[in-house]
Amino acid sequence: MEKYRKYYPAAAILGGLLLMYMTFFTVSETEFVLVTQFGRPLYTVTEAGLSAKWPFQTSLYFDKRLRVYNPRPSEFLTRDKKNIVIENYVVWKIQDPNRFVQTVGDATAGEMRLHDIIWSGLSAALGTHDLDLIVSTNPDKIQASQVLDNLTAQSDRAALEQYGINVVDVRVKRLNLPEQNKQSVYARMRAERERIARQYRAEGEEQALGIRADADRQKEEILSTAYKQAEKTKGEGDAESTRIYGQAYSRNPRLYKFLRTLESYKKILDDKTTAILSSDSELLKILMRGQAGAQ
Repeated sequence: MEKYRKYYPAAAILGGLLLMYMTFFTVSETEFVLVTQFGRPLYTVTEAGLSAKWPFQTSLYFDKRLRVYNPRPSEFLTRDKKNIVIENYVVWKIQDPNRFVQTVGDATAGEMRLHDIIWSGLSAALGTHDLDLIVSTNPDKIQASQVLDNLTAQSDRAALEQYGINVVDVRVKRLNLPEQNKQSVYARMRAERERIARQYRAEGEEQALGIRADADRQKEEILSTAYKQAEKTKGEGDAESTRIYGQAYSRNPRLYKFLRTLESYKKILDDKTTAILSSDSELLKILMRGQAGAQ
């Protein structure tokens, strides 16, 4: 025994270090630590830093950050008996480590419990809504966001009460249709677009008729105004012409009569005209005797 006495201090130091290791533990900012005794939860340490426990007690570490669970795509039935395939995700975290350990145990088992809660809730929610409230060309008609908000609240209450899990959000990553439903949805979307197109065409035709009618009215007004102005100008020109003729005739009736006769020649005679005149015709007198014949 004497020869082993020199190892006692080293053994004591090792024992002390082991005791300290089993007594003290550290908690990071991103973790919960649940202290258990013989498998029975005692208390939870949430504050970051150095903490202590009895050496025979056990510390279990849990990540308190948000986790994202991506379940497999599942097929659901809507109220109007249409099948849709939904791929969603769930954002969750451990809220109550004590209950979580007692009812679930680890993150994998927790996600399995979440899958059951979310699947049943989503199935019930979609069973009370028609397909055109989930998928529609009219944004005001879609109620998908409201359905998911209600599902998040319901799932959070159930998961927290049963498993100590906080469901932060439930959202849809992708929504698809089984092949047998796609054609009916596409046909309904085409019919809706065609209805909107017909409405736009009808409104365009109505506006075009109004524009054409207004243009025709303006054309008639312009033509009427122009005709009125032309007739007025023509009347003024005729009156002025008559006045000038009158003045010319009053100054020299013989010259006026002669010029008018020459103007008549220009209008009725050319190189291909054959005229038969009586002996007392003014035209004949001028042709035979000149100006003297017109006296």
